[in-house]
Amino acid sequence: MTSDETTIVEPFENDFLRASLSPSAEGTALLMANVESPITRRRVLALRGLVRQSLMATDLWLRALRDSDVEVRRDALQQLAHAPLEDKSVLVEVEGMLGDEDALVVEGAAFALGEHLDVNAVQTLCNVAKDHDDARCRESAIAALGAIGDDRARSTIIASLKDKPPIRRRAIVALANFEGPDIDAALDEAGEDRDWQVRSAVTQLRRTDD
Repeated sequence: MTSDETTIVEPFENDFLRASLSPSAEGTALLMANVESPITRRRVLALRGLVRQSLMATDLWLRALRDSDVEVRRDALQQLAHAPLEDKSVLVEVEGMLGDEDALVVEGAAFALGEHLDVNAVQTLCNVAKDHDDARCRESAIAALGAIGDDRARSTIIASLKDKPPIRRRAIVALANFEGPDIDAALDEAGEDRDWQVRSAVTQLRRTDD
């Protein structure tokens, strides 16, 4: 009985782990050799290993972010969110991923843009926060906008105080980076929210500001 190679459970994940944790020419060669593997799991492990070794050049990031398999794209965004980026042009690709068909890719892209404080993505993040069908994506976009703290996002964040409770709670945290009468008015209204966690978030924010 034969099996499709792409469905076989890999018996050598330890090889990838060793290559990731113990730098060597042989280990790096293994990781690089699997960047274009037809097996999704190998591509993911190669990506993680190269990130851990700080070997992710721009072309490797773009390859991973453009991967045909959603699992690789999701993992690439998660890795990129916490990785130092010398070439910020990679974030242009990440911003484009806010239009991905997969909600978890969109969520991950918003998170990565927020972690890298990408002011160039503010308007696209605002669009996701206002219009995306998936609440997880809207919430992630609001969190990113709060982290970036660009004034263009203030009206979008305030408007999100009318969204679902988790998003309203996230918006309160996001407003910590903004000041003004409109922010004070929004917090006053949110202080009367029907959700106790939203009210608690307002109270906590105002204690921090005092």
